[in-house]
Amino acid sequence: MSTVATTEMEAHKRAVEEIRRTMAELPEGAAPRLSKPTTNLFRFRDPSKGAKLDASSLDRVIEVDPETGTAEVQGMTTYEHLVDATLPHGYIPTVVPQLKTITLGGAVTGLGIESSSFRNGLPHEAVEEMEILTGDGKIVVARPDNEHADLFHAFPNSYGTLGYALRLRIRLEKVKPYVKLTHVRFTDAAKCMLAMAEICEAGAYEGERVDFVDGTFFGPDELYLTLATYADEAPYVSDYTGMRIYYQSMRTRNRDWLTIRDYLWRWDTDWFWCSRAFGVQKPLVRALMPRRLMRSDFYRKLVGLDRRYGLSARVDRWRDNPVHESVIQDVETPVERGAEFLEFFHKEVGMTPVWMCPLKAGAKWPLYPLQEGRLYVNFGFWGLVPLPRGRFDGYYNRLIEDSVTSLDGHKSLYSTSYYNEDDFWRLYNGDAYWRVKRAYDPSGRLLDLYDKCVRGR
Repeated sequence: MSTVATTEMEAHKRAVEEIRRTMAELPEGAAPRLSKPTTNLFRFRDPSKGAKLDASSLDRVIEVDPETGTAEVQGMTTYEHLVDATLPHGYIPTVVPQLKTITLGGAVTGLGIESSSFRNGLPHEAVEEMEILTGDGKIVVARPDNEHADLFHAFPNSYGTLGYALRLRIRLEKVKPYVKLTHVRFTDAAKCMLAMAEICEAGAYEGERVDFVDGTFFGPDELYLTLATYADEAPYVSDYTGMRIYYQSMRTRNRDWLTIRDYLWRWDTDWFWCSRAFGVQKPLVRALMPRRLMRSDFYRKLVGLDRRYGLSARVDRWRDNPVHESVIQDVETPVERGAEFLEFFHKEVGMTPVWMCPLKAGAKWPLYPLQEGRLYVNFGFWGLVPLPRGRFDGYYNRLIEDSVTSLDGHKSLYSTSYYNEDDFWRLYNGDAYWRVKRAYDPSGRLLDLYDKCVRGR
């Protein structure tokens, strides 16, 4: 370990001791919550609830080791800062979620995905070791082969209900400076899903290696697969951090080039396409908008303020607009059922665009039980949908949950959920969860997964 890394590790140890001490001093019965400057959760709750644990000193990269292709990282480190630390060494994390302020610990204890997931699975599959503050106030180091292996494997999809990741050692992937993009249009969802399965299985398209795969659904007869490949050189590079909008570009060109950094953050400038809700895609507004504010965390703050003060709801009532339901979800279905899901979603919900990202789990993880080695498609959709007359909030989200379950899929728990308790524990492996919960949080200091993700406590 270098001198700089040794210094960073010493600072990390001091931060760990401080958060451990703070948790030990919390009033008995107070449910602790991490206090951090960013969040990508969409389970809104009263900000005053919960005893706060300050995690502001746990947001640094301790060391990047190019010889072993690994990094030691504190749990609250954002992927933006992590990528800034690894790219100068020619590496990136094996999966880099789309938004800059997603934290490494958040992606591992929740769900992160990107266009390398058909090769590399989900972010937690690159983790070699985790240092965790458990519900009983202890600090443990969990690895897949030590006495805390049960916690290591149950940690993904536990959303802070088994403990908090303070430090992680992760494997990295060697990269090249540029990425070549090919946008392939389809007019039929079934053919698009078949092509996705074939490309992911072969790792190639028309004889050329494919390193990244994702896609966009604009409608039943307009779908695109975006196939990307590392490159040493580029004839030009596009810039989608200013006036040009990335997701619209695939409709007008079939070939593009980006730097590796701009490729990783291609979705962040416009929060995929959600910036349009704030008028940011209108040319005049976009020209006046400071670039430093054109990023996902700024838009997320606007949503939080609107949710807290009910501004858009008041405008809708004033204009006599229908009540809207927030439909913000990521779900996975097996690739062979993907066209069925898109048909249901377009007919019953009607929101466009929809993001499509293939993934393949390389191992079994008990709390998010995807079948090992099976190709799934993540569908991401984020926005507001007007409720039919006589329907109430939760109508669309319940329809989606029922559809995903019927198609042998799963949904992420970062947003609202409506499952009854029996169905929830069946779908998210309650038997495995409670064995680990009782071992590492025997007094129930931390909320359980159902209380946190469905009841919204």
